[in-house]
Formats: sequence, structure tokens, C-alpha cells
Amino acid sequence: MNDASAPRETAKPPVRTPWGNGSAMMRDYYDHEWGLPVTTEAGLYERVCLEGFQAGLSWATILSRREAFRQAFEGFDPEIVAGFTDEDVERLATNAAIIRSRAKIRAAVGNARATLALRDLDDPRLAGWCLPLTDGTVLEIDPGLPSLIWSYAPSTTPEPGSMADVPTQSPESRALCKELKSLGFSYVGPTTTYALMEAIGMVDTHWVESHQRGASRIFSPEARRAELIPRSGSANRLTDD
Repeated sequence: MNDASAPRETAKPPVRTPWGNGSAMMRDYYDHEWGLPVTTEAGLYERVCLEGFQAGLSWATILSRREAFRQAFEGFDPEIVAGFTDEDVERLATNAAIIRSRAKIRAAVGNARATLALRDLDDPRLAGWCLPLTDGTVLEIDPGLPSLIWSYAPSTTPEPGSMADVPTQSPESRALCKELKSLGFSYVGPTTTYALMEAIGMVDTHWVESHQRGASRIFSPEARRAELIPRSGSANRLTDD
């Protein structure tokens, strides 16, 4: 017989970082997108640009305008944006639906051209990677810009219990910043590149009590990831494992 007087257990509310509870939009972004892997050229180009537009602003400001940004920048297709002219820059600078900074708009165009230039570089780090995940599947990382960015993925991730434990930059973000700038990218400072790494799952800065901790399936409970495997040798390596 059930004891009707026994207290009922109540489900614990999801644990999010403070910004993740800022609005319904931010909760949805935190629960379904932030920290999950992005591995395509268009996806990474978009993310680099939006992180650059965020400089000096809040992410909520950018996220609320993301669809307008996508329309303005042709779905963040780098092949199209690379062809934007000075007239296109001026046109976008009058678009009230986005951030009307000529410097940031020009950076997005320059970053598109830098993204395309990576396709022609002879560098094994740009050939793509495979990353074994904790559930036994494999994350495929595309050549070019994704391959370059993911080559800076740290082998371990922070284990924050509060915002005070979350870094704003790291040795990897500083090194990635330096290389991106050398390749013609702009608005990619070390804090911006660390925010990029958080957003695309290269590090997991969900608090350890968060319902989203480990959602990327990249890091083990010990906060370590598997080794990146070059695509050229992935078939043999994955079979041998």
C-alpha cells in the first residue's frame, strides 16, 4: 500500500550557465545547439563571422539577428561572400536587421576569401580529421577551415562548477588566433576564438552539474578526448582499434 503522506520527489530543474537562462531564445540555444560539434566549412565560416560580429556586444544580440545575417550573407556561403564588392559592403552597412559595422562586414568578406584560400594550401592539417566519440561513433571533420580549427582542439576540457571556473582564453585559442590572423582572417582574437571553441564543442564548458555536460560526446567523464585521426589514415586506424 502506498503511503500517501510520503513526500513526492520533484524533478530537479535543468542546470544552465546564467546566460543560458536569460530568455526562451537563449535557453533553446543552450539546450539544443551550444557546445555541439560544427564540422563543415559553411558552418565554421558562419560561426567565425558571427563571433566576430559579437565583439563588444552580447551573444543574445547576435543570435536574435542570426536569420537576418544569413539572408544578408547568402547563407554564409563563402564562395558567394568572397565576391562581395565595396558596393555590397555599403549596402549591408544600411541593413538595420544586422550589425551595421563596416569594419565587421569587411572582415566577413575577407574571412570568406581566406576560407577559400585554405582549399589550395598543401598542409596535412587541412585534409580533414576523424574523431572517435564516447558512444563509439566517429565525428567527421571536413577539410579546409574546419580541419584547421579542429587541429587546435585541446586533449582535455575544463570542469567548471561556476562561471568563475570558465576560462576566457587558452593556449590553444591564442595559437589559433595567431594562425588565423596569419592566414588573412580578422576579428579572431584569442577570446573570440575561445568562444568559438566553446560553441562548436572543441571544449566543454557546460558546468559539471549541467544536463548538457557531455552532450558533444567528445570528452570522457575524465574530461579527455580521443586522438584526432587524419582522414587519409582513418580507415586503417579505426579498423585496428
